[in-house]
Amino acid sequence: MIRYLAGMDISIAVGGAAVGTKKDWPERAEYVRQADKIGVASCWTAEAWGWDAVSPAAYLLAVTERMKIGTGIMQTSARAPSMTAMTAMTLADMSDNRFILGLGASGPQVVEGLIGESFDRPLARLKEVTEICQLAFAGEKLVYDGHHYVLPRPGGQGKALRLAMAANDIPIYLATLGPRSLTYTGEVAQGWVGTSFVPEAGGALIDPIRAGAESAGRDPSSIDLMAGGNVAFANDPSELIERHRDGVAFSVSAMGSPDTNFYKNAYERAGYEQDCAAIQALWLDGKRDAARARVPDEMVTRTNLFGTDDMVKARIRAYRDSGITTLRAAPLGRTTAERLDVLGRLIDLVAEVDAEPASAR
Repeated sequence: MIRYLAGMDISIAVGGAAVGTKKDWPERAEYVRQADKIGVASCWTAEAWGWDAVSPAAYLLAVTERMKIGTGIMQTSARAPSMTAMTAMTLADMSDNRFILGLGASGPQVVEGLIGESFDRPLARLKEVTEICQLAFAGEKLVYDGHHYVLPRPGGQGKALRLAMAANDIPIYLATLGPRSLTYTGEVAQGWVGTSFVPEAGGALIDPIRAGAESAGRDPSSIDLMAGGNVAFANDPSELIERHRDGVAFSVSAMGSPDTNFYKNAYERAGYEQDCAAIQALWLDGKRDAARARVPDEMVTRTNLFGTDDMVKARIRAYRDSGITTLRAAPLGRTTAERLDVLGRLIDLVAEVDAEPASAR
């Protein structure tokens, strides 16, 4: 059942796979500061093989006043669960509880190639990290017996400890794409950090979350569902479509190994199985330009917000009607001022869509 919201929140993000090659942090931080002033609800810091997620989050919590700052995401294999919990509780304490802990499994190439951990049973690791953080947030001793983590370490000199900070109910958002991990998100998380999301086929990702919530006796509407894309305004979006085929091709072909790619699998469940197979085959054969050209226009237009005001409003409605409660926006522009102009225009359009009478839906 579609839940029409009184208002859709807007989030933005900093970081990503290639971030860190330019010395542009002051501009990025200023962009977030100004976004805070114009009403953006949250900002999310990513990590892959560039910037980490925690350092920017700490800085942004210090220079903003109202918005929530979340990690989008902290990789579960990169830190001991107790350190993840300590970091989250520290940032929450320092920011009057404006911090959100976003967790995700990442992928085999990063986990095994960069971090040096096995990618074996990633959902089990995600569950164990989440459960250990929940123990810490509840003020409990960290006693745990899992596949990946056992606390205290057996046969050693350690003893069960609880963190010194006061108990704190810090929200946990999970970045998940596989059916079982989506179900787990619905069972335990306060929010979902979505990617590879096609609103017209949104049930492929959202239905398992709702089913998981119902199985756990939770209200599915209590879970914040966050997804979105790039935002740009143009009378003719054809140039934007051409420029952003690469992002889809990269996700389908390179964000994971040839055998394990959650992004590709999500697009397949949205109805693009043949397209994904063809794109990945070309990419892995070294034919990168051909792979980009093989991306259908629809895979770009449905995962971004491009075009005239009316076209962008249509995409806002599509996200809203699919069940998304927070629209994650990546405004395009050559300068900070241009990006903020696009963001402000989007905020106005979201308000217009929110104000539409129910009979128009």
